[in-house]
Amino acid sequence: MFDSGISKISDFNQIIEQKNFNKIFLITGKNSFFKSEANLLFKFSKKKNVKYYYKKSILPEYDELLIILNEIHNFKPDLILAIGGGAVIDYAKIASIVDLSLIIKLKSKLIRYDNISNKKVYPLIAVPTTAGAGAEVTSNAVIYIDKIKYSVENKLLIPNYFFLFTRLIIGNPYKLKTSAGFDAIAQAIESLISMKSSKASVAFARKSLILSSKNYLSFIKKPNKENSKNMLVASNLAGKAINISKTTAPHAVSYPFTTLFGISHGHAVSLTLEKFLLFNYKKKKFSRSSFDLNNRYKIIFENFQVNNIDDLCNKIKFIKKEANLEDSYKKLNINISSSLDKILSQINILRLKNNPIDLKKSDLRQLLSNDFE
Repeated sequence: MFDSGISKISDFNQIIEQKNFNKIFLITGKNSFFKSEANLLFKFSKKKNVKYYYKKSILPEYDELLIILNEIHNFKPDLILAIGGGAVIDYAKIASIVDLSLIIKLKSKLIRYDNISNKKVYPLIAVPTTAGAGAEVTSNAVIYIDKIKYSVENKLLIPNYFFLFTRLIIGNPYKLKTSAGFDAIAQAIESLISMKSSKASVAFARKSLILSSKNYLSFIKKPNKENSKNMLVASNLAGKAINISKTTAPHAVSYPFTTLFGISHGHAVSLTLEKFLLFNYKKKKFSRSSFDLNNRYKIIFENFQVNNIDDLCNKIKFIKKEANLEDSYKKLNINISSSLDKILSQINILRLKNNPIDLKKSDLRQLLSNDFE
């Protein structure tokens, strides 16, 4: 596996041209593959039998996963190659460790088991075309069943190789850059205060925040090679951080906003990030963490060049405003009062447990209703 610096196409070619990789199953998004110019960057020799699968669903859906697994089962590749965003890479990660017969046997129960496989079925190369989730270095994948998000957890999900190419993200659509980039910022922040954080995850998260906090707005407004590279590396480092620590409340609460209202993932996370940061800070004396939560907040303050929690919340609000990440429920056509029970029923409880402060249902109601002060 290569380091999180920017990759060279010669490194990619060196791996892909190995003699044992004659049949390659390439999973990608039709729009992203051509708009990112991945079709121009990656050239395969005539000796390689490459089968393309263009994903159809915006979110990684269980029904489409079955279609992908069936295609792979019939093709019998030597290698799976994922070139795309989080959904593409998540499909490929699951497909690399689960064969068709196993997933049909387990059906929806699949996603409730941590150890769904004891070996990798296919080698996997991941090439992200967004700077956001860092899915190319994480041991989990997302799958949606009946519009409810589940996580597949397994160390074998980590791709065998990943490659980072600035060229693939510099021309991303504005909305994609804002949402994905904010996801990287949120992941690094959440990792720092997660119950499962460690010395290693803190180091990754700090490095990620240094890059993302300084490059996010310039990347979305005036992208160039430098800020694109920095955001791509920030995303990768944030992925490494949450692979250890996992995410916390803002991510846990974000998924219903995506499935119920069609709000993109990073945008959905942005709706509550500063609210939970304020909640945790005000109740820090009740922290369940083994570390000093106050010291972790000092790291966040330092990265955002602020002195206190109010300034941090205002800074995050400013960043969201500059990025056009709307956080008004009314302007997003969300009736929070009538939707609250449904939102609460779909929240990822596992991720809530990583929050340093215990969250009751009443707390969530207040936070989501904008009643918390």
